[in-house]
Formats: sequence, C-alpha cells, structure tokens
Amino acid sequence: MGKFKSLLEEFKAFIARGNVIDLAVGVIIGSAFSNIVKALVDCVMMPIIGIILGGIDFSNLSFNIGNTPILIGTFFQAVFNFLIIAVVIFSFVKIISLAKHKQKEEAPAVPETPADIKLLTEIRDLLKK
Repeated sequence: MGKFKSLLEEFKAFIARGNVIDLAVGVIIGSAFSNIVKALVDCVMMPIIGIILGGIDFSNLSFNIGNTPILIGTFFQAVFNFLIIAVVIFSFVKIISLAKHKQKEEAPAVPETPADIKLLTEIRDLLKK
C-alpha cells in the first residue's frame, strides 16, 4: 500500500507541473486546429488544385491492386494537411520567437551597483549583526 501511495503522490506532482498542463492544452487546441485545417484542405484547397490539374478529384483518386482499392487521394490529402499544419505551427513559433526577442531588446538594462555602494551595503549588514 505504501508503494501505491508513493506512486500516487509522484503522479500528482507530475500532473501539477506546468509543462504537463501546457502540453494538454496544446494537444486539445491542436486537435481542434486539425479539424479546421482538414476542412480547409478538403473543401477549399484540394478542389482548386484539382481544377488546376485538369479537374482531378483527389478525394476519389484510387487504383486497384487485384480487387483491393488503394485510396491514394486520401493519402495525398493527409500529406497536404500535415504540410499546412507544419507551416502554420512554424509560422506561429517564428512570430512568438521574434516577439520575445524584440521584447528582450526593449527591456531596460539593470544598471550595475557601484562598488562603493556594495561596500557600504556590506558594512551595514555587518553592523546589523
């Protein structure tokens, strides 16, 4: 019973860390974002690409091996979804990185404490003791 309680306490500490909560929020938002990208690709981009390529409907693009249909169009759409998600995430990370970098540049530098002030502070602290 002691090992289970210890394991439970360790699990609570793990869950309470900020990184795990951030990861959970990221997964949930990513899942919702994935649906948006899928709709964008399936309903907007793939029909336009199909028209450009001569009216090909990628969602129905397939070929048979024996009696088994191979749905290559579904694969193309999944790859396209991945590429769009990757580009968008890269863009977000780049924008956030640039914003953080710019914020660091704008932050005022903390001036160094002069040596005489440091010495006086040390003397004061020693006198307090």
